[in-house]
Amino acid sequence: MSEPRYAARLRALALAALVLCAGVASAQARVLEAGEGKAYKLPSQAIAAAQDGDTVQIAPGTYYDCAVVRASHLLIEGTGPDGSAILTDKTCMGKALLVIGGGDVTVRNMTLQRARVNDNNGAGIRAEGVNLTIDKVKFINNQNGILAGDKPGSKIIIRDSEFLRNGVCMASCAHGIYVGHIALLRVKPSHFAETKQGHHIKSRAQRTEVIGCTIEDGDTGTASYLIEAPNGGALIVRDNTLQKGPKAENHSAAIMIGSEGVDQPTPEILIENNKLSNTGNYGTYLVVNRSATEARLKGNKLTGSVKPLLGDGTVN
Repeated sequence: MSEPRYAARLRALALAALVLCAGVASAQARVLEAGEGKAYKLPSQAIAAAQDGDTVQIAPGTYYDCAVVRASHLLIEGTGPDGSAILTDKTCMGKALLVIGGGDVTVRNMTLQRARVNDNNGAGIRAEGVNLTIDKVKFINNQNGILAGDKPGSKIIIRDSEFLRNGVCMASCAHGIYVGHIALLRVKPSHFAETKQGHHIKSRAQRTEVIGCTIEDGDTGTASYLIEAPNGGALIVRDNTLQKGPKAENHSAAIMIGSEGVDQPTPEILIENNKLSNTGNYGTYLVVNRSATEARLKGNKLTGSVKPLLGDGTVN
């Protein structure tokens, strides 16, 4: 066989092998449906049967159910409009409505509400695996909306989601979002409102980004900080609408940095193009910075009794 014909044959065999591998991978990935009249009546049954790479689709309805997610590269999504697949009033392993141990899991278009456990630390989602994406999910009236422990290298990405009336402070505090020492927490256009006692967002991540969100106490919310980075870490807060309300239990700041001691690199703090209004009868700061890194405040608009910065930094 001539050299050109031999090379062409090798290319054809290689292409056929790639197509075969892609076909096998596609055949292995399944769609498991949960709901009335579906193959699985409850979301937990479909999730328990799922394998790596599968998709679990949950029909609209209210499910008094919880699940432990062990598969990786899994998509769990509601199929109805606007979060109409609802998990409520039940927790697994004494932790959460969804306890996610698998890696690279995505949860989309669902409502997770009323998670309660005896130690007051129940969550809509307990993130125990590596890398989690949350897309168009509502977290309503849980002790924690999302709770994630230390997982170095992990990234949690949250988009277009709602956190309403989460939080509690009893033996310890629970929050709208509370993540431990991970690589990245990124929250993009999402809405936080009426958090109770805890913070709207508490992050010990190496890098925390909050961009294009609305974070508000409203008239009845009793939250502490809107955003807290208690151990430092890079912090980017940009293009948000922020409000501290009349019933906020902590008047000192909207954004608190280093309150529990800085124990990780804090290469930058950028607070840019945010709008903060204080509707309470008290004074507050946009930023209290207890780290040694200079905070850069640029283009922020402040309404009410608000000063821009306490601690190291510059204000433009």
